[in-house]
Amino acid sequence: MKLELFQIDSFTEEIFHGNPACVVPLKRWLPDELLLKIAKENAVAETAFFIDNGSTIHLRWFTPEIEMDLCGHATLAAAHCLISHLNYNKSRIIFETQVGELNVDIKDGIYYMDFPSRMPEPSTLPDIIIKSLNIQPMEIFKSRDYVLLYKSEEDIKNIKIERSVFDLINLDPGGVVVTATGTDSDFVSRYFTPQSTILEDPVTGSAYCSLIPLWSSRLGKNKLFSRQLSERGGQLYCEDKNERVIVAGKARTYSMGHIWIE
Repeated sequence: MKLELFQIDSFTEEIFHGNPACVVPLKRWLPDELLLKIAKENAVAETAFFIDNGSTIHLRWFTPEIEMDLCGHATLAAAHCLISHLNYNKSRIIFETQVGELNVDIKDGIYYMDFPSRMPEPSTLPDIIIKSLNIQPMEIFKSRDYVLLYKSEEDIKNIKIERSVFDLINLDPGGVVVTATGTDSDFVSRYFTPQSTILEDPVTGSAYCSLIPLWSSRLGKNKLFSRQLSERGGQLYCEDKNERVIVAGKARTYSMGHIWIE
């Protein structure tokens, strides 16, 4: 069996930046065990698999360990694959996913993804997460992910995770996002996932389902610009729309090839 494979850097205009995702178009669904093996072999944070049904496109996301309920950067990568390489000529892509219908609009090379809003609620941290952090947050929130607020961008840059401690907790499918106001952006963040092959995710689109309503409320503005401060870095254009959020960015194709499965 021969499958197409695309590797695309999301939330960036440059290769070797943003968050790399693999995209595999399918004609029919393969067994979940095989999809997981492909994702593990691809060795990136997420692999997106989709089937074009004509009016809508069924989209699923797999890490090397599990199937995810929502992934931003791999959704962006799938949209970029359709538009740039598979001759998809509509200005709106409608994805059917575990979390319902996700629309992606394309304008001037930017992909605008319409995602559910997940306003985080005040919470407390498990002791094991506290012990794994070299800098403690000012405030703690929780939705799918733990959202930790810090006083400055410098704090976010300087955070270190003690992985031997951090990996003792299971947050599947969530993680820990640390965030603060930015110096040249409205806010900045980093994202960590315990027990994952890749500890720090370069750019985490799904986390913005919580970051956008939180920062929109705090800053008193609906449209925001954000940077994720991983080593690769990423830029995101954000909008709060009450029950929904817009998470937007650009993408670049790194490679194209094929998978051979006997």
